[in-house]
Amino acid sequence: MEDVELGSVYTWRGALDGGARRRQIVADGLRVSRGVYLSSVVEPTLAERCRAWSRVLPAGAAFGLETAAELYALPTRCSPTVHAVVPAQKVLPQRRGLQMHVRQLEDEDVVAFEGLRVTSGEQTYLDLAGRTSAAELVVIGDALIRRGLLTAEGLARRLARADRVRGVVRARACAQMISALAMSRPESLMRYWLLISDLPDPEAQLPVHDRWGREVAHADLGYARWRVALEYEGRHHAERDQFGRDIDRYSLMAADGWLTLRFASRHVNGPTVLLDRTRRALVSRGWHPGA
Repeated sequence: MEDVELGSVYTWRGALDGGARRRQIVADGLRVSRGVYLSSVVEPTLAERCRAWSRVLPAGAAFGLETAAELYALPTRCSPTVHAVVPAQKVLPQRRGLQMHVRQLEDEDVVAFEGLRVTSGEQTYLDLAGRTSAAELVVIGDALIRRGLLTAEGLARRLARADRVRGVVRARACAQMISALAMSRPESLMRYWLLISDLPDPEAQLPVHDRWGREVAHADLGYARWRVALEYEGRHHAERDQFGRDIDRYSLMAADGWLTLRFASRHVNGPTVLLDRTRRALVSRGWHPGA
């Protein structure tokens, strides 16, 4: 008897009903959960594993929280558990590796993403607000809006009907800090620490002009009034071509009177060094607290 076509995801019962032999299922399938399999010829990415999980989720369910964040490739920590949200019902699936969360969702709170039902960017942001710090929530919000997965208007609508939802106070406060101009997680963190300090609010992706008004560079963050620029230096800045471009950029900025502070990964997870050096730089350029 020849093997039958199983497909990329299938259930034990469905495969048997389709004519597969037990031996074929055992040899081919990667077990995702009890009775749910992913074909061994398919790369077991999170999206493919979620397709398998979809076979046992109740109607109306969608992948959410940390699982949605990972599907969206947000710069957050991954969870070994698959998270799904579902409208209130009497019995929820109980399976190892799957955690269900009851939510009151409207149609706009769920979107199609890579062929899966996933909570929208706005819903994902709200769900994670009660499970992460304010700094991390700004990182999440920046990444969502930068990638076109969230809009300011859509987020305002979702938060307006989120009374008494866990984390909504933090979600509303951090929503005021979200910016599509942050190009990376470190830039988001730097901006967050500055925004909650007593220092002036920084400008993101600040253009730097020479004396003839030509844009010669731009800073990750900065203060045009005091000509102070803040730059995050990731590993790619050590590459030869990028290093050369940085030399030109910093020289042009210095030639036109800009003071550039450069920060690395060890400086962005806490505010002490970032705020101290920025404060001293601003004071050296004429800024005074309370001004």
